[in-house]
Amino acid sequence: MKQLFSLLLLLFTATPHDSCKAEERIFVSGDRLTLGTEANRSASVRTADIDGDRDADLIVANGRHWPQQNYVFVNQNRSRFNVVRPLGVDRSTSYACEPADFDGDGDVDIAVGNDNAPCRIMLNDGNGVFSAGHEFGNPSSVRSLSLADIDGDGDIDILVTCRSQQNRIFLNDGAANFPDSTEFGTSDDSTIAVAVADINEDGHPDLLLANRDRQPNTILISNGSGTFRKPTLFGPVSLSSRSIATADFNADGHVDWVVGNVDAANLIFFGDGNGGVLTQKSFGPNDGKTYCVDVADFNNDDLPDIVVGNVGRANAVYFNSNLETAFDETHFGAADTATYGLCTGDFNGDGFADIAVANSDGLNQVFLNQVKKYP
Repeated sequence: MKQLFSLLLLLFTATPHDSCKAEERIFVSGDRLTLGTEANRSASVRTADIDGDRDADLIVANGRHWPQQNYVFVNQNRSRFNVVRPLGVDRSTSYACEPADFDGDGDVDIAVGNDNAPCRIMLNDGNGVFSAGHEFGNPSSVRSLSLADIDGDGDIDILVTCRSQQNRIFLNDGAANFPDSTEFGTSDDSTIAVAVADINEDGHPDLLLANRDRQPNTILISNGSGTFRKPTLFGPVSLSSRSIATADFNADGHVDWVVGNVDAANLIFFGDGNGGVLTQKSFGPNDGKTYCVDVADFNNDDLPDIVVGNVGRANAVYFNSNLETAFDETHFGAADTATYGLCTGDFNGDGFADIAVANSDGLNQVFLNQVKKYP
């Protein structure tokens, strides 16, 4: 009788966190979850509600070094992306796209980053139809865009990484014009991605640079006026990093960050809250092939999980299984794809984060987050 009472007590006091951990999640795609029918040289995919109907639409940047058409895929409710619109008239050598309300009119615009061509703002008419806004920047080797209010004036500025050329921040005048810019990093940085976060907890956005070509990754601490201190290094000095994202992985209240690497294991850096690193942890294969990384809570246990997109290897989700940051690995997608970009969002409205991937020379796909069912 005592044993029965103890069992009942355990069942009735189980928390939602316990039940979430008991469910094994998998990521499933199919013919109806491909984005279009053409294999482009896609480099980036992002999600936003571009038509104001309260679901998650998708934007795909195509081309890389070769001009191709960019597209918007309109979600027709519950992950049916069967309406597609070209993003602009011209084909572009696009590496990046980032959605935000750049002109302050209440709808979502899109910034497009192009390789060796000017970047451009695409302005939304409020119904998900876009027209070309102003160009910004000179032609350079653009690899990614990141968004933040760097100068604290209440609008969205754009950080542009340029592999082996000077990275720049383009300052928004509030009307989606970017007449002024400042530099960040050094002119010989081989920066592929930058994350923005307040890692020293002084209320100002700091920068974390992921550099390729076996250059050290760097931290740029904000001076509070849109300028930054001299770079400090973090991690091994000979990595080839392509991606970076931030979260509080160990629930200590400080910003941590994850770096996706090529030819090395991926790394998590645990921040100390003062702009430095307490410790680091590797995960994934030692000969990593990670081109992109993002963070989401895929099993709704209030812990940030990690998703990585790989080239020549299946993509993977790493579930954060406890506060000591042990990770359980789940693969999705084919091993022969080249995933240059990915994003997360609840595309089918079931309350769980799904994944969209941008594949180079392969079909782009949505992977729905589902409970694994056993026979």
